[in-house]
Amino acid sequence: MASTQSTRIRRAVQRYAASHEELRGVTDAYVALVTRLLDDAGINYLAVTGRTKSVESFAGKAARRLQGGRLAHPKPLTDITDQVGVRVVTYVLADVDAVAQLLASQLVVREDRDMGQETADAGRFGYSSRHLLVALDEERAEPGIPTSRPASVQIRTVLQHAWAEFEHDVRYKGSVSAEHAPDFDRRFTLAAGLLELADQQFSAIRDRHREELTSPAEGADDDPRISPTDLAAFLAGQFTDAGWSRTDHYVWISGLLLELGISSLSELREVLRDVDVESIEGHMGYRYPPGAVRRLDDALLSVYGERYVALHGNAHRIALLEARLGRLAD
Repeated sequence: MASTQSTRIRRAVQRYAASHEELRGVTDAYVALVTRLLDDAGINYLAVTGRTKSVESFAGKAARRLQGGRLAHPKPLTDITDQVGVRVVTYVLADVDAVAQLLASQLVVREDRDMGQETADAGRFGYSSRHLLVALDEERAEPGIPTSRPASVQIRTVLQHAWAEFEHDVRYKGSVSAEHAPDFDRRFTLAAGLLELADQQFSAIRDRHREELTSPAEGADDDPRISPTDLAAFLAGQFTDAGWSRTDHYVWISGLLLELGISSLSELREVLRDVDVESIEGHMGYRYPPGAVRRLDDALLSVYGERYVALHGNAHRIALLEARLGRLAD
């Protein structure tokens, strides 16, 4: 039996090694897809990265055994689901939930585990991360991603990410003696508790900042665009329930506003005065918390229609905007 299992493992590792280059392409395609979904939704994030499980790591996991000697993954090529990995790092906890909701609305979620909640339910502090196993179905086809190939997506705040990376580095790449292990455990637990408090304070700071934002003075005279800071403040008041968008997205849509001839907040306020926000929400059917820039994007699309689609700054997403415009017309 042991010889048969060893042969099965060896063959699985050989097949995995042979497909590794292809998997790297699938990983890149998933990273591009997740990034595009986040940008389209206007959800703020720090980074989206990917990794393809190494052949060595796959071999180690394929050979892992449970108590009693049974293989943990009897069919390694299908049982090991983190061959393609994507990681999304956000700034605050609320955005972790927003990213998870977005992916659930756009992809097939085969598994969803909140590792932080599981740790808390056990009465402990420790590893915190949202783990989703996602895939495509026949309704959503993406170049380079077979429907049979899932991806493991980790979603963390930047503080959760720092803790997890350092803990992994120490425990798995270093050498912790049995004598010092309890002290390391205590210190990592203490750090995890402090970081959870810090994450909560970051969320409170962002919420308070949004509440207190007011439109500041006009920006520099040599730039005709509405400044990103002014625009962020304006949108925080215009769409009070919207999430924070990435800084570069405020810059980008400020350029679109200038293409439309809108160079002041008073002009923008006038354009949005008669926009039916509830109607847009109904037609778009958001199943995730859209960011402020996405909300403005849809409002401008509803006002200007094809003229907005044809703007130079929208040249890279004409098909996407046309689809949205069709939904607004339904």
